[in-house]
This record gives sequence, structure tokens and C-alpha cells, in this order.
Amino acid sequence: MAELLVDGRKLTGFAWQEEVLARVDKLVPYNAEGEMKSRGALYEKAKIPFVSYAVADGRLITGQNPTSAKETAQKDAAAL
Repeated sequence: MAELLVDGRKLTGFAWQEEVLARVDKLVPYNAEGEMKSRGALYEKAKIPFVSYAVADGRLITGQNPTSAKETAQKDAAAL
């Protein structure tokens, strides 16, 4: 079986708690946090919903939510 890009990698993305608090959990087609964990990702998230949080694992750089755009961009620039 092929190894997935996220398997064993640290990353972040929309937390399920954020989807529930935003009342869109019934509208989104899947739980991104759960899907990443089920695919072997070392999913991380901020302790407080909707705050900036970004993770860099080598060249894989991810942000948790739109609030994380600046922090994610800074990590991207630093990686270059």
C-alpha cells in the first residue's frame, strides 16, 4: 500500500470543535481533524478555538484556520 503524504507528519487544519462552534458541522462534508488522524497524521491544534496556529514539518506547512494565515505565511517565508 502506498504511504500517504500526511502519515507520520505533524500538521493542523480546521479543528472539529471550531466547525461545531461555528454551527457548520452539519454542512461540511467531513471532519478534517478526524480524517487526518485516521490517515496517520500527527494532528495538532490550538488550545483555544479560532486563534492563530500553524505547524511546520519540513516542507509541509499548514494553518489551522483563516486566523492563521499570517503565521502560516511567516513559516512559509522562513522555510524558503
